[in-house]
Amino acid sequence: MNHKKFNTAEYVEQTALLLNLNLPDEYRDGVIANFERIQTIAKLVNEFPLPEDIEAAPIFEP
Repeated sequence: MNHKKFNTAEYVEQTALLLNLNLPDEYRDGVIANFERIQTIAKLVNEFPLPEDIEAAPIFEP
């Protein structure tokens, strides 16, 4: 399996093109930085171990 490093800048560029989104140059670096932060947070969430016997609650009650 090919484990190529995720290129956030390329992802932002390609997604903006696909969505026909005009992303001004002065915002591009900020958008890329935010996607990198999101990726870091998502990695923590996805790597959090859950017990095998856990069940999803049918109703969310905070």
